[in-house]
Amino acid sequence: MKKKMVKAGETETKKKAKCFKDKRKNMQRLGGGRGGLSLEAFANAKTKTNTYNPAIIKKQREFYKNAKYVNKYKRIVKQQQGEPSGSGSGSARQLEDEEGRNKKNSAGSLREIYERKREEDDKARMETEATILARKEERQRAESRRKELREKMFKKTKSGQPVMKYRIEHILETLQGSKV
Repeated sequence: MKKKMVKAGETETKKKAKCFKDKRKNMQRLGGGRGGLSLEAFANAKTKTNTYNPAIIKKQREFYKNAKYVNKYKRIVKQQQGEPSGSGSGSARQLEDEEGRNKKNSAGSLREIYERKREEDDKARMETEATILARKEERQRAESRRKELREKMFKKTKSGQPVMKYRIEHILETLQGSKV
């Protein structure tokens, strides 16, 4: 009987010692036992720790797994909405692919494909050149207009006074432009 009591007493003292150790560790983690918390420890007390926590890892894994399934479901639904006839289109695609392979194998068709692609590239290049040229011409016209207006605005009379005619015309043009 006495042995059992002693063992029970030992476990209580071990529990108290463990609790005390845990308290001391906690205090050190939060900035030591004396003098309260440091400012840095206080600021970082509630932040996320870098310790290994399997429960959090499991939650994150489950979250990402569910997100993956949701995205996969949405993608499948989107594909089904895009293709009204699901079974028939698959066999038609296979036939087109086989025909395309047969055509690609012949040398004449390769040359035709090359020429067609080259013509498309030439057309695209010509279009871009035309747009660049049009922009350049527009820029030059706008620049010449600004230069002409500037010359008129800086024109002076023989006595050195600015010519008011052009300034008044400019003011009228801006007013008429704002009305329209």
